[in-house]
Formats: sequence, C-alpha cells, structure tokens
Amino acid sequence: MARRFERKEILERLRGQLREGRPILGAGCSAGIIAKMAERGGADLIIIYSTGLSRLRGLPTTMIPNSNEVTLKMFDEISEVVVDTPIIAGVEPYSVIDLMQDEDPKPEEDLQGLIGRFIGRGFSGIINFPTIGFIEDEETRREHEARGAGFAKEVEMIRTAREMDVFTMAYVFYPKDAEAMAKAGADVIVAHCGGTAGGEAGLDAVLKGFGTEELEDAAKVVQGIIDAAKRVNPDVICLGHGGPFATPREVAYMYEHTTAEGFVGASSIERIPIEKAVKETVEEFKSLPLGKSS
Repeated sequence: MARRFERKEILERLRGQLREGRPILGAGCSAGIIAKMAERGGADLIIIYSTGLSRLRGLPTTMIPNSNEVTLKMFDEISEVVVDTPIIAGVEPYSVIDLMQDEDPKPEEDLQGLIGRFIGRGFSGIINFPTIGFIEDEETRREHEARGAGFAKEVEMIRTAREMDVFTMAYVFYPKDAEAMAKAGADVIVAHCGGTAGGEAGLDAVLKGFGTEELEDAAKVVQGIIDAAKRVNPDVICLGHGGPFATPREVAYMYEHTTAEGFVGASSIERIPIEKAVKETVEEFKSLPLGKSS
C-alpha cells in the first residue's frame, strides 16, 4: 500500500537521482497494472490523470467531466499496488471542460480545501492537469482570465500548494508561464510540447512520421521554457513532455539537445507501449502453426 511522502523527501529523492546522473521520470498511470510495472521499472513519480481513462479505452487523450472527483476515485486502485513511489494528482482549480465548451466554469471550493482533499486522500503532490493552457491562445486566455478562470488560476493553485508545503509540478507551454509558475514556487516545471505523437489512437495518429525538424523545434520549445524558469529559480527541476517526444528514442534526442533533467510520459507510458505489446503478442499467437490433426 502506497504511503504519502512529504515535499522535502520527494525533492531529496529527485535531486539524488540528478546527482547520480539519472534522468527523472514521471509516469502517467491510470490502472493498477501500469502503476505496478512503472514502479518496478524505476519511475520516480506515479502521476494520476483523469484523462488517462480515455487512453485505457483506446481513445485519444480526452477531457473527462468531473475530473477532480474521477482522479480522487482512481487513487485506491493505484495506491493498492504502489509500494514506495510518490503518487501525484492531476488537479484542476476550475472545470476545464466547461471552459472548452464555452460554458461558465464551475469553481472548486477554496484552493486550500481543494488541495487538502487530495493530500488527505493520500496523494503526495499535485500537478495542474487538466490545464486550459493546452488549448489557450492569447485571445482566449484574456477571455478566460476575465471569467475568473484560465491559466492564472492554475498558477494561484500551485502557489497555494507551495504555501501549504505540498510538492508541486506545473505544466507550462510558454516561457512567460514558466516564469509565473517558478515565481509561484513550483518544485518541478514540465515543458509541454503538445499532444504526444505516435501510436494508434485517434488524433495522435495523424502526427506519425515526425522527423528531425519537428524534434529540433520541440527541443527549442523545451529549452526556452527551461531558460525562463531557471532565470527565476536556478534550483527548479525542469522536465519535458509531449509533442514528438513519444518514445525513448526521441526523449534521448531531447536530452542531447536541451538541459532537461527528465521526462513526464502519459501516452508514452500507458498507451503507446500497450498498443504495441498487445498487437505484437496477438500477431505472434496468430502466426503459430497448428500441430498434427487428431
């Protein structure tokens, strides 16, 4: 049964990995079997996203209604098989799906109460996901801020968690967002390069065939975010996620061309490997010759 880790202990573990020259790996896990094997494989953080349920259904990553409640319910299954790895919750301070559908966002309770519910449940930290940053442009961002939601509310949530001495991770999409999250006290900045390419599920499939140019562009995005965050806080830990960085091969490119200190994988952990393994195993079973007829 998983235990809850204090922020200080998590940071000591992560920085210990970096001192040993090992990249940090955050693994998105939406089912017990995935979390169990991710921990055995050496994942430093197990992250629970409500959107992971869409991946388990064979769909592209899709927003889930009532995300916070879904994530809270997912904890039992994951914590039952995780032994000694911090479990991090994807938390939204307002309803991202409402904003996406141009409805008035349903605000959560006060941020301390919201964060307290997750920590009380047994989670060891939080990350801002679902995040409106995934779909916002400058114009829609201003509209969302005027409605009391949007990325600024996510920054406020991370700041509140830091004040509560809760371990925090922050997805960011632009250098200015990295600066804001670093100023808010985020322990880990995750440079988000967009939806993860590769695999068989839905919209991701159209991104197959990405090449060196896309990797170069994505690496520049990651480095720009890292530089912005480190200017505010040189000690903040910076990871990469998404876009063309889908498998170990592409993530190795990221490590070679940026100063990223690790990687967060969601589709890369719980969708793409499963698609490949199941398909290849079934093909292998089907290719076996039958024995002699009776």
